[in-house]
Amino acid sequence: MHIVVCIKQVPDSAQIRIHPVTNTIMRQGVPAIINPFDLFSLEEALRIKDRVGARVTVLTMGPPMAETSLRKALSLGADDAVLLTDRKFAGSDTLATSYALTSAIKKLSEEEPVDLVFCGKQTVDGDTAQVGPGIATRLGFQQLTYIAKIEAIDEAAKEIVVHRRSEGGVQVMKTKLPCMITMLEGTNTIRFGKMDDMFRAARYGLKTWSKDTTGADETKVGLKGSPTVVSKVFVPKPRAERAKMVEAEGASPDALAAAAVEAIFGAQPKLAEDLVGRAAAGL
Repeated sequence: MHIVVCIKQVPDSAQIRIHPVTNTIMRQGVPAIINPFDLFSLEEALRIKDRVGARVTVLTMGPPMAETSLRKALSLGADDAVLLTDRKFAGSDTLATSYALTSAIKKLSEEEPVDLVFCGKQTVDGDTAQVGPGIATRLGFQQLTYIAKIEAIDEAAKEIVVHRRSEGGVQVMKTKLPCMITMLEGTNTIRFGKMDDMFRAARYGLKTWSKDTTGADETKVGLKGSPTVVSKVFVPKPRAERAKMVEAEGASPDALAAAAVEAIFGAQPKLAEDLVGRAAAGL
């Protein structure tokens, strides 16, 4: 079984800066970490490796400094790592990113067919949750998102059973491999790397692929292949209004609720009229 885990090196969210002209994230000079959500997917892939002996390849797209995140993944137990880096990829939105990553996964499949693709639920910088489903759509894989547990994998039948968290509870789903999975946060505990894996990660000859290596179409990557346009980036202004204390006659829940409702209707007289009108109309 061959598992590909897509990770992303993201800037520390406490020190993010925005380019004033392009409105894209400025990564130079900002400490970088592995996207926290990706670590849960990486851990789940490594657990499958422990159970069935799978090969785990970690893939990322980013600048050369993203090598640090790949070596971190290798130190945790991943077998191989590929850095997809090219100036042509700069400024890619989720559509262009999913295309570039898909091109790399297809190239990996030429060496050994890919059975599972893991992605983080979302990234802490973009926060869109679109790249994983985008990869699944381009590859024609089944997509299993917001997964809380992988119950079973049948290699012979090429089937997987998972628990997917939804608003109404938990959905138990079974589908055929290959498929793409995004794990929820907190579904497992990230392991500590073993000393042998740490040494191997330090010595590993990292595979570095460009646009030409994967055969990606230049018009579908980078800013050229990104239809998303950020027109403006700004910091919301703090509200000038101060919170008001509402005093109630008594500390019972009914007294507190009555005082709150009275204060709301006092500040919004039209709201009271609308509610009375709707009640009279039977709405």
